[in-house]
Amino acid sequence: MNQIAALPYRRDPDGDMRLLLITSRETKRWVLPKGNPIDGLDPHLAAAAEAYEEAGISGFVCPTPVGNYAYDKRRRNGSVIRATVDVYPMAFITQLETWPEAHQRTTQWFTLADAAAAVEEAELKSIIAGFRQPEPQPSRPARAVETVRRHLHERIPPLQWFQALMPKSGHFFEHFESHARTLVAGADALAKLLQGGDNIAANAQMIYDLEQQADDIARAVLQDVRRTFVTPFDRSAITSLIGSMDDAIDQMNATAKSITLFEVKKFDPAMVDMAALIVEAARVTAEAIPLLRSLGPNSARLHDLTARLIKIEGDADDIHDAGVKALFKAHRKADAMDFVVGREIYSHLEKVVDRFEDVANEIQGLVIDHA
Repeated sequence: MNQIAALPYRRDPDGDMRLLLITSRETKRWVLPKGNPIDGLDPHLAAAAEAYEEAGISGFVCPTPVGNYAYDKRRRNGSVIRATVDVYPMAFITQLETWPEAHQRTTQWFTLADAAAAVEEAELKSIIAGFRQPEPQPSRPARAVETVRRHLHERIPPLQWFQALMPKSGHFFEHFESHARTLVAGADALAKLLQGGDNIAANAQMIYDLEQQADDIARAVLQDVRRTFVTPFDRSAITSLIGSMDDAIDQMNATAKSITLFEVKKFDPAMVDMAALIVEAARVTAEAIPLLRSLGPNSARLHDLTARLIKIEGDADDIHDAGVKALFKAHRKADAMDFVVGREIYSHLEKVVDRFEDVANEIQGLVIDHA
């Protein structure tokens, strides 16, 4: 038996991630909103429908599942069948005051650790653990610089003056992580923009402001590259990584500019799906970047995260091609300008996801060279 499930998540103002779980109707154990596939709906949209019916929530559902798990489902006749559930990440937007199954279930937001402890299935525990971001760790280059300073101080007293002149190790990791947070916020604003409605201008302005912040961070990284004696990675790798991250939010800004320039108010479902993929790509990137502080211990996890980014890019290509084809069929006899405008928006969205693939490739290169 195959089923689908939503994995709703949100971040608190302090940055901590929380997951939403619900109770099952009969056993009252903690589970994800899940159900059977729905005819006529893509799997991720069916997962979104289940999240609404069982938890009353809405959000951006990524079309690429984060994984799957199996459990024994007991039928009403008492028989048991093995069910496999594909899990789709869902970036939370809002929860209604009432919904179809509001009186049949309890909903609760959990910390990652508590959510993993609350569910029973081992594979689901592993999926939840995949959202975890480790605490920042001191980087090896920083410790190396301190070792050099200590050596100069203890072994070569006449050169103590040189110790004071040695450049610091920079704030590369802090800058990378700050930039990753702008990517998450920009992706969220882009997805909200593609929901249409009255907030298009406000969300477009949000993306523009975030792009300016990201530019400032990228410039700070380049300044550190020029000023720093010992860098955590090769200088070219540092500039390439921050460059690919900056290109991602630049493309988000280009998308927003096109939408506001052509005064687009409604968006194709495929465009919304691509925006949800961008939200997920930004989340994965924000998880991966702090792991660069300790490449050796984190190399396996970084491999998994970059593989997911590359999978997301492939799925985005498929959605892009199907969306452009449907757009052409809808406008090939009339409204040629609507096709041109729609194709440009699709192109920008595809380029955003491509830039996240570039980030994945840069991270993979760092792992190969330094882990």
